[in-house]
Amino acid sequence: MICTFLSFAETIAREAGTLLRKELPKEHQIDFKGEINIVTEVDHMSEELLVRRIRQNFPEHDIMTEESAGFQCGSSYRWIIDPLDGTTNYAHGYPVFCVSVALEIAGEIHCGAIYSPMTDEMFTTGKHRGAFLNGLRLNVSKTESLSRSLLATGFPYDIRVSKDNNINNFIAMALQAQAIRRAGSAALDLAYVAAGRFDGFWELKLMPWDTAAGWLMVVEAGGEVSNLDGRHYDFTSPNIVATNGKIHRKMIDTFGSCTNI
Repeated sequence: MICTFLSFAETIAREAGTLLRKELPKEHQIDFKGEINIVTEVDHMSEELLVRRIRQNFPEHDIMTEESAGFQCGSSYRWIIDPLDGTTNYAHGYPVFCVSVALEIAGEIHCGAIYSPMTDEMFTTGKHRGAFLNGLRLNVSKTESLSRSLLATGFPYDIRVSKDNNINNFIAMALQAQAIRRAGSAALDLAYVAAGRFDGFWELKLMPWDTAAGWLMVVEAGGEVSNLDGRHYDFTSPNIVATNGKIHRKMIDTFGSCTNI
């Protein structure tokens, strides 16, 4: 049955991603959910497509999504979707964004798909089934030294008003790692850790739709995921660090030495 769900997740993620790619060159309507937190009409279009397809095929399932209240049916099955991860990139025509679709069953993520429409890369994963990119199995990197590691991160939308803004962590890690990238899509960052493109990733104040699929993907590719203090992670946790496992403790120790600025 999981194979059926995973195939469906891949199908609808590709459909939504195709829509995003088609609409990218157009002028977009931008609304502000916060000082710098935006949403476009394409976020809503993609979400409507995904929700409609799930409701058509699994009307008894719950749905959690970023831009609306979703559907609460009391089911043990819940789809967790991000119709456009990387909205700020998208609104500026910067071609780094994705669609993320995950299925939670009785509180555990069992499968997920992350589709990057501009590169036509479909990252998929199933619990105890591995992680894949366009059908080829993924493995995390083998980098053992933090000073040789390429990392990724992002900054929260309340960076201007909150001291818990990741700047202290960024500074500390920039002095330890080979380099840090801030591409603007947490789901893709997690997929890239699973693919071995990044050795590690961390971020604060993410939501379940940002991490549900990517978290499982990293684990299934042989990586490690926790909170920034090293404790157990679940997709309701306030922050995340995901690595190849070999640099995980070193990153945790670096975070532990930080103080807010």
